[in-house]
Amino acid sequence: MNYGFYIIMAAQFFSSLADNALLVAAIALLMQAEAPTWLTPYLKFFFVVSYVALAPYVGAFADRLPKGQVMFIANTVKILGCVTMLWGSHPLLSYGIVGLGAAAYSPAKYGILTEYLPHRKLVVANGWIEGLTVASIILGTVLGGVLIHAKVSGILLRFDMPLIETPIDTPAEAAIAIIVAVYAIAALFTLEVPHTGVSLKPLPRHPVATLKDFTRCIKHLWSDRLGQISLAVTTLFWGAGATLQFIVIEWARATLGFDLSKAAILQGVTAFGIAIGAVLASMFVALDRSVRVIPLGIVMGLVVISMDFVTQVWVAIVLMVVIGGLAGFFVVPMNALLQHRGHHLVGAGRSIAVQNFNENTSILGMIALYSLLLNLGYSIYLVIMFFGVFVAGTMTAVQWWYLRNRRVHNEEIERLLEFARAEDPHHPHPPR
Repeated sequence: MNYGFYIIMAAQFFSSLADNALLVAAIALLMQAEAPTWLTPYLKFFFVVSYVALAPYVGAFADRLPKGQVMFIANTVKILGCVTMLWGSHPLLSYGIVGLGAAAYSPAKYGILTEYLPHRKLVVANGWIEGLTVASIILGTVLGGVLIHAKVSGILLRFDMPLIETPIDTPAEAAIAIIVAVYAIAALFTLEVPHTGVSLKPLPRHPVATLKDFTRCIKHLWSDRLGQISLAVTTLFWGAGATLQFIVIEWARATLGFDLSKAAILQGVTAFGIAIGAVLASMFVALDRSVRVIPLGIVMGLVVISMDFVTQVWVAIVLMVVIGGLAGFFVVPMNALLQHRGHHLVGAGRSIAVQNFNENTSILGMIALYSLLLNLGYSIYLVIMFFGVFVAGTMTAVQWWYLRNRRVHNEEIERLLEFARAEDPHHPHPPR
């Protein structure tokens, strides 16, 4: 890999690092304002709503300008969201502005690799992306927890700019100020992202036509016998994963007596488990065998229920690693299968847009449901029970759906799996 590739990776790492740290800081800001517990999950709701609303159009915007320029603009929007948060805007609104930048950033960060690298290096490059993404989730969550810790925030708040009055007076605000600097580092890296020489495309003249084309892509992917299964799994998984972030924080506070800083670090432990599961899946699960990991989603839902019976910290840590490991092992193969089918059905860019739309719609729905349960006064333990049963039940339904496809459309399924087997660079002809 050459110099330009590592610049792209650095820009993506620091931007994602700041995204994950900011969520913890924004939660601290809501707690500082003594907002009700049920309002906290809506941070994620406001963050991802742009992904859903703008899904048909952000790809076209990313193709209108050089990808590095799009990434710079997106990071600038994220910084603007942080600044409005510091100057007293409601955290939900400010975090929504950050989400707007993230929605614009997503197609650019994936598209730049396709434009910049030869096809023979894309597998390695995507491996780097997955590894850095997981690392940024772990380190970003831990960074957010560390920045709001009393000792660290105390040191940060002792710094003062001479002759300049700033609105930074609390641990959460000090953390956000540092996160702004991380976004700025990411933005500086994007200035060095190389131009790929790919011809730029004008924005569509008819937005309605773009929306119709996007709708056609959604129908096409949901009609495919393998695409519909992988899309259903990833859609459910990312909705559940986003909800689990908030469940872990509330559960750690109620059961283990953790403050937000320690609870955020426990989230990082879960992400560490996801990394382990993802690595193991990449080693042992061939593309044509991806559907065989669906039962692990059922197991994960049942394991989540066991959180209600944990009272010791070391058991909680082990449990978080196990939950994360199960999640990583079953979602990574399904994600690869979805990318494979999406690439051949509607194209790589449109496939990512469809995937983002479905997954983030799931996040919106599940976050809203979780918040509603808290608002109605249900305890976190009952919510965990509901959540685990829901995950296990929906994954069971998807497994039944796949088995029914095998019975009714077996020849078509076998043909699609054979196609996947032939295209798998790691397992071109795995043993039957």
